[in-house]
Amino acid sequence: MPRGSSATRRSPEHAWLVTGPLGILAVVLSVALGVLSDEPVGKWLPAAAILGLVVVSEMPMLHFVIRRQTMSFTITEIPLLFALFLLPPLTVVLVFTLGSLIAQLLRRFAQPKLWFNVAKAAAASSLASLVVLALPDMRGFGMGTWFILFAAVGSHTLVTLVAVAALIAVIHGTPAGWETVRSSGPGLVTAAINVAVGLVIVLCIRATWWSALLLLALAGATAVLYRSYAQFFRQHRTLADVYELTKAMSERGQDGTLADSLLGRVRAIMQAETATLWLPAQGRHPEVLLTARVDERGLLDISRTPALARQRACEEGRTIAAGSRVGGDRDIREALRGAGVKDVIVTPLRSGQAVIGSLEVVNRLGDIGHFTEADLPVFETIAAHAAVALENSRLVDRLRHDAYHDGLTNLPNRRRVTGALEEAVRVRAPNEVVALLLFDVAGLRQVNESVGHAAGDRVLVEVAARLRASAPSAALVGRVGSDEFVVTLRMESTDAALDLAAELREQIRDRMVFDVLVLDIDTVVGVAVHPDHGDDPATLLQRADLAVTRAKSAPDGIQLFSPGLESRSSRRLGLAGDLRRALDHAEVEVYYQPKVTLTDRRLVGVECLARWVHPAHGTVAPEDFVAVAEHTGQLPELTRLVLGEALRRSRDWTSGGNTLAVSVNISPRTLADQQFPALVQGMLAEYGVAPELLTLEIREAGVLDGTERAVPGLRRLRDIGVRLAVDDFGTGHSSLSYLRRLPVNEVKVDRSFVQGMATDPVDLAIVNAVVTLSQQFGLAVVAEGVESELTLELLQDIGCQIGQGFLFSRPLPYERLEAWFAAQTDSDAQTGPADVRRLRAVP
Repeated sequence: MPRGSSATRRSPEHAWLVTGPLGILAVVLSVALGVLSDEPVGKWLPAAAILGLVVVSEMPMLHFVIRRQTMSFTITEIPLLFALFLLPPLTVVLVFTLGSLIAQLLRRFAQPKLWFNVAKAAAASSLASLVVLALPDMRGFGMGTWFILFAAVGSHTLVTLVAVAALIAVIHGTPAGWETVRSSGPGLVTAAINVAVGLVIVLCIRATWWSALLLLALAGATAVLYRSYAQFFRQHRTLADVYELTKAMSERGQDGTLADSLLGRVRAIMQAETATLWLPAQGRHPEVLLTARVDERGLLDISRTPALARQRACEEGRTIAAGSRVGGDRDIREALRGAGVKDVIVTPLRSGQAVIGSLEVVNRLGDIGHFTEADLPVFETIAAHAAVALENSRLVDRLRHDAYHDGLTNLPNRRRVTGALEEAVRVRAPNEVVALLLFDVAGLRQVNESVGHAAGDRVLVEVAARLRASAPSAALVGRVGSDEFVVTLRMESTDAALDLAAELREQIRDRMVFDVLVLDIDTVVGVAVHPDHGDDPATLLQRADLAVTRAKSAPDGIQLFSPGLESRSSRRLGLAGDLRRALDHAEVEVYYQPKVTLTDRRLVGVECLARWVHPAHGTVAPEDFVAVAEHTGQLPELTRLVLGEALRRSRDWTSGGNTLAVSVNISPRTLADQQFPALVQGMLAEYGVAPELLTLEIREAGVLDGTERAVPGLRRLRDIGVRLAVDDFGTGHSSLSYLRRLPVNEVKVDRSFVQGMATDPVDLAIVNAVVTLSQQFGLAVVAEGVESELTLELLQDIGCQIGQGFLFSRPLPYERLEAWFAAQTDSDAQTGPADVRRLRAVP
């Protein structure tokens, strides 16, 4: 279909709308000439000679193409001047009508154009003869005769111009007719020059017939000079047009309108009916077939080029031309005749040695126009420039695409998503929200480490494909992080956004099968909406990310942003500098929580916990400032502080005769540090503490992640003699049997199960299973969160050995822990053998 509105064009058969009136005018004027003239016909010998001149003069010397019509520059004014001066009126009309008919037959014009030209010649010559008859008689060859001949030839030229303009207006519309009139200036000047030349010829011949020889020589030289000049002019114009084309392609190649700029200019330079650009499908680029046609303002998606010509040009990598002036293979010329095409040129477009498409022109404009051998190098030059421009355009497009898309999944990246969010916020209707759904792929790191990054990449590609397939068509799906995807679109409400998040999450959670590999991949979703949660993309993305963090602990894995999430995140960000100062000034304290045996409540050790009271914010939760320390590089210093304080207290207790084990929590990042075992060994030696008195606790997610990543560090610590414990066991998804392969000594059951075992049979069964299997593996079991006597009794019943919790004591600073020790010593001294010691919680 056209890419622009097309001009109205009628069939050439409508030329009779102009030819008919011209014929009638010629008949009327001829009758008037026969009535008014005393001697309407005669002088047949000069008439025959002038007839020959008319036929020769009708052969064009220069062509001008206006749309599909060819206007030719001729010298018909010269024989007309001779005829008007020498012949009777009706003889002039007869000579020019017959001469025009013979010339049109020799040029093999189509019927409509042939009869139009004959009628035009008859009407114009009739009017010119009538002008001569109406003016005074020509006496001699003076100024009066010159004026009469100028007036008569001028009327002939005006009738010709009006007839041609009317014909073009009928076929192509009124604007095209006015275009013909506006471009007639050079033709009128040329007609006046021809009259002057004719007058000079008559003057020379009247002076002496021998001047004809000089005139013939002068005419021959003029013809040679003209042809040389015409050739030079055409070459100069072609070079100028090619330069303008190249300039236009370089300017338009960056904005996606290269084809529009290219094809119209190529068609004009080659004076072709159509110019076509064909590019096959390549990568993400679809097939391109665009055509500029002389009658259309836009581009069409059709082509008149025979498929055989295009196929052969691309396969053989050479220009294929076919037509009456350029020859061509027989089968291609037969294909042209079958398609109703008179000539064609197809040139392959090259990128290095590869053919990337073709540039094609069909049918030289005008009834007598044909492509020639001289057109081939021009067209090949244009094609070479076009190929470079197309490659540059595709390169720019590829760079632009790469700048806004993810290389692995081909989804829009963060920059593209940001732009889309800005646009969505700008055009949002008052009753709509702009929803941002942020999906975080859980467990991707474990997939990378266990089965390789190639498998992880396949997971990401599959997640992207499922999101694209499941998301609404109006949604934009993008990838904004290593394992983070977004879906954004305008929706009717926040509830609809949450429903969509749940639906998409379910689609992603389906099992993924890659050859023999089967993976269960889950995601969590954070949701933020405009205008409730922000007005700019950066804020929406940040708040969706905060919601994702909270969604990891949500039961359904979906979290809508709330202001409370941002306050905690902002608070963490502001704590970074304060934590550095607190570490430098020893403002981070170590608290101690006792660990006791559940059967006789005997103290067996303490867990050392970092505590920080901020001067402005008050007590800061450990998970907050530990997270800050991890992200700001202050974690090693915080670990050394707690470890050093724990070893110092253990040394002091041992020196006082109360040997007591200490436990210190370390993060997975600390465990991955190759220098950490050496640091522990050095600090044990520095404080003189036996290695077996130190227990290092690592959270389940840090050691039971399905990989062997933590094993080397654990083994090096075990070789030192340090005890190792798995903290918060049960919160992850690890198999109990995996404990057998780890060099650990102790398992700490998470408080969430211990606190619920008195009311929830499932929690009781989980704790029972952990205790039973751990003991079978030779591991000590510590129950966290013991807060009631009933819980204590249940733990005793299932055989758990050690516990800690508020039933015994909260985490205490060193001074209060000493008071707690003293209270237990007093209790031991006053209690008889039959008494049962009950340790009271220290508030």
